[in-house]
Amino acid sequence: MSDSTSGRTTAILSYITIVGCVIAITMNMEPKNAFARFHIRQAFGVHLLYHGLAIVLTYTEIVQVSLVLFIFYTILIAFGIWSAYQNKQQMLPLIGSYFQKWFTFIR
Repeated sequence: MSDSTSGRTTAILSYITIVGCVIAITMNMEPKNAFARFHIRQAFGVHLLYHGLAIVLTYTEIVQVSLVLFIFYTILIAFGIWSAYQNKQQMLPLIGSYFQKWFTFIR
């Protein structure tokens, strides 16, 4: 069984809410899977970015931007799930490479 096939479930789970990402991190502790780790980092970054910007937008009272943010978040999550489902380590557009650098503590 290849590394991507065995980590597919964990990778897909990481994109389903931030709680799913935390569960995926614990699932990937033993045995470690490089494919799952890649997708966990991508998903963790997307969830943190979305929730951080949503909090900022809440206090700035810019309601119109929140819909655009949610649509962008949904598109990135769908892209990540589709990439994991197809057993590809495809970085998220624009921000995926940063997530791989910033979240190296996820092993």
